[in-house]
Amino acid sequence: MSSEASAVWNECLRVIEQHVNEQSFSTWFKPINPVKLEGTSLTIQVPSQFFYEWLEDNYIQELKLAIKTVLGQSGRLEYAVVVDRGNSANQPYVVSYPQGNHGAKKASNTSEQDQKKSPFQMESLADDMVMQSNLNPNYTFSTYIEGDCNRLARSAGFAVATKPGITSFNPLMVYGGVGLGKTHLVQAIGNEIKNGPEDKFVLYVSSEKFVNQFMDSIKDGNVKSFTNFYMQVDVLIIDDIQFLAGKDRTQEMFFHIFNHLHQNKKQIIMTSDCPPRDLKGLEERLLSRFKWGLTADLQMPDFETRVAIIRRKMQSEGIFIPDDVVEYLAYTVDTNVRELEGILISLIAHASLNRVEIDLQLAKSVMKNIIKDIETEVGIDFIQKTVAEYFGIELDDLKAKTRKKEIVIARQVAMYFSKEFTNHSLKSIGYHFGGRDHSTVIHALTTVNDMMDTDTNFKNSVNELKKKFKMRSY
Repeated sequence: MSSEASAVWNECLRVIEQHVNEQSFSTWFKPINPVKLEGTSLTIQVPSQFFYEWLEDNYIQELKLAIKTVLGQSGRLEYAVVVDRGNSANQPYVVSYPQGNHGAKKASNTSEQDQKKSPFQMESLADDMVMQSNLNPNYTFSTYIEGDCNRLARSAGFAVATKPGITSFNPLMVYGGVGLGKTHLVQAIGNEIKNGPEDKFVLYVSSEKFVNQFMDSIKDGNVKSFTNFYMQVDVLIIDDIQFLAGKDRTQEMFFHIFNHLHQNKKQIIMTSDCPPRDLKGLEERLLSRFKWGLTADLQMPDFETRVAIIRRKMQSEGIFIPDDVVEYLAYTVDTNVRELEGILISLIAHASLNRVEIDLQLAKSVMKNIIKDIETEVGIDFIQKTVAEYFGIELDDLKAKTRKKEIVIARQVAMYFSKEFTNHSLKSIGYHFGGRDHSTVIHALTTVNDMMDTDTNFKNSVNELKKKFKMRSY
């Protein structure tokens, strides 16, 4: 690697790091090696064809921005893809590609000229402006997995997409915690309307961007153009409406835009992290209007929905993951969809980088770097091993169907500590003990507590084990 190429790539990394999250940066950019710099053309080496295609499909804009920032408008990026790692006697076999050879078409949804335009320079909408909806085309109803956790919201969303502004679901408020699919759902509604038979202007905007645009329009003396632009929208989608809290002037403006759109039967869709009744710092007149339509919540996805999400991701990426790995991931990652998808991406990346098949061992290894309670090293695997050693039984006995008293007690103790020292749900704990259901775990917790109250020796044993886990977690 040349020192010039290395210096340029380090500058590129500084730019990229500002536009991607820490996990994505570590997974997809740190493994890249700069190879050479010829004029304004930088060649980087990536470890596999899959790696190259993933960068082109998902990070082409970030790469282009970095190259143009560091090398100027004439800057170019080329890839050297390692096809065969070689050995001590043979050099690695490398194939080169110019940037955009694989994924440029996917990344060119918006021209540079469109990106530079400001909508507030126009009093009326032109055809090219209607195309700037800020929607991600990958967010569709076909890629949104339905389950008990989101059925009401999805059904209402589809009804709105079919008849925007006409149903009683106006406004439609979708709320839920981080990573549960709020943005995916509301953008799916927007894409369905935009691609429908009627020529409607759909606009998706985050509340943060809405605030910044409004403040800029005040600074530039362009408030009238700002207002006119938003009042001509057919479907307005505002993400994370809770961030308008405390911003009185912006709320005043949004109040008037909301009234105009609603009175003219234009569809309004919003997301927030809580229901309207729990939103703080928003004017009462706004909150009352939020309640005019339908409020639907998104909950934690259940096990079956998580399995379906994993299988859909496998299908879209064209990869195979064994059933035992799918179940392990679905049981272990029971927080939100975003974390589940992030772990899947990391798993795929590790398999590609190391040229290995995805199996349970690899999945557990990847999880240790991501899931918090595994990072503490007091995960279920460690608890099972420690308890088995303490009671002098085989580790596999804890997961077996045997009903021998000494094994049953050890199993119940291990379940007890799994509940106390990890963040796993009862259902997830049961899965790690031979696929038992949550009622078995509840029975184990009750039994251990009862035995501690009546058997001093047993209580001493449990406390001795507890000291081991506490020391491990510090």
